[in-house]
Amino acid sequence: MLSLRKEILHLQENKMEIGIIGAGTMGSGIAQVAAQNGHQVILVDSMENALSKSKSELQFSLKRLEEKGRITEQQSSEIQNNIIYSTEITSLRNSKLVIEAIIEKLEVKHQLLYELESVVSDNCIIASNTSSIPIASLGSILSNSKRIIGIHFFNPAPVMPLVEIIPSVQTSSVVLEKSIQILKDWGKVVVVCKDTPGFIVNRVARPFYGEALRIYEEGKADFSTIDWAITEFGGFKMGPFTLMDYIGNDINYSVTESIFEAFYFDPRFKPSFTQRRHVEAGFYGRKSGRGYYDYSEGAIEVFPSKDEVLGKAIFERILVMLINEAIDAVFMQVATPEDIDLAMTKGVNYPKGLLKWADEMGLEKILNKLDELFHEYGEDRYRPNPLLRKMVREKRSFF
Repeated sequence: MLSLRKEILHLQENKMEIGIIGAGTMGSGIAQVAAQNGHQVILVDSMENALSKSKSELQFSLKRLEEKGRITEQQSSEIQNNIIYSTEITSLRNSKLVIEAIIEKLEVKHQLLYELESVVSDNCIIASNTSSIPIASLGSILSNSKRIIGIHFFNPAPVMPLVEIIPSVQTSSVVLEKSIQILKDWGKVVVVCKDTPGFIVNRVARPFYGEALRIYEEGKADFSTIDWAITEFGGFKMGPFTLMDYIGNDINYSVTESIFEAFYFDPRFKPSFTQRRHVEAGFYGRKSGRGYYDYSEGAIEVFPSKDEVLGKAIFERILVMLINEAIDAVFMQVATPEDIDLAMTKGVNYPKGLLKWADEMGLEKILNKLDELFHEYGEDRYRPNPLLRKMVREKRSFF
């Protein structure tokens, strides 16, 4: 048997066949990434119309890249020729890595993975692009669960640099190292994280939305003022309400609910009634024409109250909550401080890493602000992380 290093070198020299299951936005995007890196890609979906749509959208996307001078006509043709579209899972028999990107329902994924394992070879890596289902649970259906791994891309996959790689308790070290090498060869920024709810990004980012909603519910500021505070004083590209409208309130609320439940109803992740009511009303955001803002033609624009004292207070409160969550991810060994900061800057475009921000702001100042919130509200939501207290006591920093 080849050593791990020789196997990795072999992968680099011989482009292996990649299988993708699910021709939706994510699956199609991942297929494009693999094809752009010279792999033969088999994109499988049970629906012919989904495959046709994926093919036409890829042609449109590549045409735009041609027009911008980023690829040549020949490169565009080669990328398209690298993808085979199929409705049959048996088409994946020669794939060495298969990534599923289907609906986020455990029973549906289990059925697929059970069928897939009977098709692919024994040394094929089976990966999931899930953002919410435990990798260990997905692997439980496999007879060889050492081959399961999470490979979580961010949308749009061809553009967003970050990929979270999540080994489960079953995943072998060989599968982990191979997966890291493949994604790095694709030019992706790779972070490795523990198989915990939300992984890095969806876990650490919860206060960006949750605390903004809480501030609104307390009547301290309206949506536009909170968004203004975050972009004006934090340098974020979008405020939380603009971003939730962009993502879709239905999707964002569903992720919040699943993480809240997965963390055994920890109050740090408690969902908001305001967001739930918007979802119930069909106010999903841009895609429905109405969310926290009205996107219909002729809608009256709502302007923020540009009170600097209020704006700075809003920004600081949300920031310390984000930092506390990032520190908790270090404390619970979800990932390294370096990977956590990389994940937040490359996965959700934060202006700087939260732990680097913490060092600059001063850990003692962050602890004092959290203690102030904790004493005022008496809720575990605001409890400072034990690692933060320890680092302040020992006068340490993250970097």
